[in-house]
Amino acid sequence: MILLNLLWCPPTWSAQPSEKSPTVGSDETTSTEPERTAGPGQGFEVCEPGEACPTTFGPIITDTAAVIEKGKFSLQPTWEYSIVTNSFSSSWRRVSAGGDYASFNQYVKLTYGLWDNLEVFVEMVTYSHNWARRVNEPGPRGETSADFGSIGDTLLVLKYQFTQEGPIMPIITGYFGTEFPTGHYRHFNPGRLGTDQTGEGAYRFYLGANLQKYLEPFIVYGNIWYRIGTSYKTDGEDSLGNPIQVRVHPRNSVVINLAAEYPLTKKWVALLEVLSNWDTGFQLTGSRFNQPAGSLLAVSPGIEYMATEKLSMALGLYVDVIGKNNDATVTPIFSLVYAF
Repeated sequence: MILLNLLWCPPTWSAQPSEKSPTVGSDETTSTEPERTAGPGQGFEVCEPGEACPTTFGPIITDTAAVIEKGKFSLQPTWEYSIVTNSFSSSWRRVSAGGDYASFNQYVKLTYGLWDNLEVFVEMVTYSHNWARRVNEPGPRGETSADFGSIGDTLLVLKYQFTQEGPIMPIITGYFGTEFPTGHYRHFNPGRLGTDQTGEGAYRFYLGANLQKYLEPFIVYGNIWYRIGTSYKTDGEDSLGNPIQVRVHPRNSVVINLAAEYPLTKKWVALLEVLSNWDTGFQLTGSRFNQPAGSLLAVSPGIEYMATEKLSMALGLYVDVIGKNNDATVTPIFSLVYAF
């Protein structure tokens, strides 16, 4: 709402230095209209009176626009396992990742309706574990395998719903978020081969909008967020190869996510998501960047199951399709939502 909230959710560490997307997960919401009861997961009902309206889990990563009802609370744990298949070069080509890399992440997302049309959620990477095997560049003592586990970064978001669904008008919601660097991002052990990076190091600020519309028989979603990161210090080397602390100035980026759901039955829903993070090439605020430009686009088919009125679940498979200065991963992801 997860990985990231990222943020879809690729591994925080990588086989090559890069700017990854946020672990932004999807949001479990219900209609803000008082006469409609909350459905399971992120379900919402936006049809005209008398029409049959689908209630769904909502996308796994793409965020919804409909906010949760005032005073309501939901819990969403998510688990993902990312396998690095290749790396994307600066010329958008697939190249060797330099070893076998994988990552497991566990996210927990808590959502609460503060008042009408306003919700807050916090998404925590409660555990992240990275593996490196058969790497091409051994560590200082000849290490070719390593692993490490710790907590990751934390995302706090406020969402305000400006419009209600209408015959033409979609739901439009403002998205205001801050990502806190609670994961491990410096003072690395060279023998761990980079696996001990579980956080990005910067405070990251998100400003954007979510859209949502029921276009029978599909439910469509869209996110567009501008992301700004603060400068931070991490491990580096001087011209002689000696370890030093260096200051990193992250690049600004734009996150664009799209998703569509197709209800198959009252309990089963088909899902397709397209997730992307694009380098802007310029900085609106902050210091001049000193990191390479990075972009990534992934697609994911998925299936949702509405188990009860309060419990729903979803399973997806995220595949990175094109990118620049990023890892290419294949990521099975499973998520549950319980609405209290």
